[in-house]
Amino acid sequence: MAAAREASRAASPVAAAAGVLLVLAVLLTEHVIVANALSIGVNYGQIANNLPAPGRVSTLLRSIKISKVKLYDADPHVLRAFLGTGVEFVIGIGNEHVPAMVSSTVAQAWLQQHVVPHLHAGARITCITVGNEAFKGNDTVLQASLLPAMHSVHQALGALGLQGRVNVTTAHSLDIMGVSYPPSAGTFAPGAVSHLQPFLKFLSATRAPFLINCYPFFAYKDDPARVPLDYVLFQPNAGVTDPNTGLNYDNMLYAQVDAVYSAIKALGHTDVDVKVSETGWPSRGDPDEIGATPQHAGTYIGNLLRRIEMKQGTPLRPAVPIDVYVFALFNENLKPGPASERNYGLFYPDGTPVYNVGLRGYLPPMADSHGARQVRLLDSLARSAHAYAFT
Repeated sequence: MAAAREASRAASPVAAAAGVLLVLAVLLTEHVIVANALSIGVNYGQIANNLPAPGRVSTLLRSIKISKVKLYDADPHVLRAFLGTGVEFVIGIGNEHVPAMVSSTVAQAWLQQHVVPHLHAGARITCITVGNEAFKGNDTVLQASLLPAMHSVHQALGALGLQGRVNVTTAHSLDIMGVSYPPSAGTFAPGAVSHLQPFLKFLSATRAPFLINCYPFFAYKDDPARVPLDYVLFQPNAGVTDPNTGLNYDNMLYAQVDAVYSAIKALGHTDVDVKVSETGWPSRGDPDEIGATPQHAGTYIGNLLRRIEMKQGTPLRPAVPIDVYVFALFNENLKPGPASERNYGLFYPDGTPVYNVGLRGYLPPMADSHGARQVRLLDSLARSAHAYAFT
């Protein structure tokens, strides 16, 4: 027994060292992977009462190699939590604040409070969305204020020396389309054209992108008998050929994006890039929300991720890799509307993936937990080992 205890004591330091080296190897490998960021972005909504703190979310996103995040506000806690990470942010001005932003004084004050301090601290804020889906409803005050507010924010950025560093745009619902099929015949709805013509002129002059929220799920849910599931899920299929161009579309998302490009061209512009500011698939829905399952959600997001990492363009713009922000990071339990609205997340609030698409992230424990102290210790050891390895 004594000999066994001595052998155990002798082996313990070796085993401990081996264990530490194994953990360090995992951590250092993770750091290398994070540097190889994914091309896709993610929408980080917070309409919930059970989400992890931004500092923990920062670790989670870096662990899955996400380097582009879109917010619906300018939450200072989030922006501070990501300082030094290299993550690029799109931040938002809510619809309720848009009319006030028409005032240059208000716009500059907002920037000085919500943008300038974070940029000075090292945050990477590259775009501000003024409002979201303003033309989806009937808020005529919002719609009339949108472009003047964008001008005001853009001019305020210039006054602060930030022009050219931060773009100004807004995100649109696909409801702004009057015709979307075939893609080459895409046109905006007549009621939106008078607003969009000067809006496109602004985007062209400032080199800002046109943001569109696209959800093939809605098309399938509304007419599952006529909309092929494989076509909306990026699964192998014969596709649909545009009779005007001869271009073949094997998925609905790319067809929707090209319809927007065609609508923009119909208003005289070929110099504005289209980016998908939201797309996703719910993992759960109400009984009448056909197709809202974790299997379909995983297939849609998984296939989309593969397409994005292939740097694919659409059939109309094959040389321009499509730029996409997935909706959403977490399930948000306080979102109003049908059940699907609360089930678009890639992750549950505890950091568990809702479905498996290869994004196995790490959500650290609460800050005051024993596990968190261990994580901080291991991070410190990893940094020391990394520094030693490169000296």
